[in-house]
Amino acid sequence: KTAEYKALIITGQSNHNWQASSLILKQILDETGLFSTMIAKTPEAGGDMTTFDPDFSKYKLVVLDYVGDSWSDKTKTGFVEYVKNGGGVVVYHASCMSFPDWKEYNQIIGLGGWKDRNEKDGPYIYYVGNKLIVDTASGPAGSHGAAHDFEVRTRITDHPVTKGLPVRWMHGSDELYQQLRGPAENMQVLATAFADTSFKGTGRSEPVLLTLEYGQGRIFNTLLGHAQKGGGPAMQCA
Repeated sequence: KTAEYKALIITGQSNHNWQASSLILKQILDETGLFSTMIAKTPEAGGDMTTFDPDFSKYKLVVLDYVGDSWSDKTKTGFVEYVKNGGGVVVYHASCMSFPDWKEYNQIIGLGGWKDRNEKDGPYIYYVGNKLIVDTASGPAGSHGAAHDFEVRTRITDHPVTKGLPVRWMHGSDELYQQLRGPAENMQVLATAFADTSFKGTGRSEPVLLTLEYGQGRIFNTLLGHAQKGGGPAMQCA
C-alpha cells in the first residue's frame, strides 16, 4: 500500500545535529504508513541559496529542521504561498530560531527565539496556573538551561494533535525552550512545561507544543526534540 501523503523535510544547516534529526524525523513519519518522506538539503552556509528551490506544491507536509542562511526570495514566496493555500507545516525544535527578519515566517511559527528577537517581534507567551499570559515586557527572546527530564502538561486535550496523549507525562531529557516571543496570531498552546529555576528556568509554564493557522495552512510547532546521535531520549518520547 502506498503512503497517502508526501512529506518533505528541509534541512542542511543548523546549530543542532541535523544529520541525526532529519533521518529520525523521516523514520517517525514513514513508520506511520501515512507519509512517504523526502529530505531536501540546502547548500552549506555561505553557498548559493538560489539553487535551493523545492516545489512545495508536490507535498502535503513540509517539516522544517533548519537554522541557517536565508532562502532566496523566490523560495520564500513559494513557501508562503504553499502554506496560505492549505499546506501543512511542522516547525521542529530549533527551527523556531530561523529567519528573524522574515515577517511571514514568524507569523507561521507563532513563537520564536534567539537571533536578536525582542519586544519588536511580539509578546512573551506563557501560563501562570491555568491562565494564558500575553506579556509585552521588553527583553530578549529565547533561552534554555541544561537538558533534563521534565513534565509536559497537555492544555488542550481534544485537539487532533494531543488526543490520546496523557494530560501529564514525563518527557525524556531535553532542552526546555523558554522566553519565546512572536506574533502569536491564530495560535493555540497545546502543551506546556514548567521551567524550573533549579535548571536556570523562568519559574513559568512555557509553551512546548503549539498549533497555528495561516491562510488555509495548518502548522504544528514543537519546541521539543533535541536530537543526539541515534536520536536520544528527547526524540523517543511520546
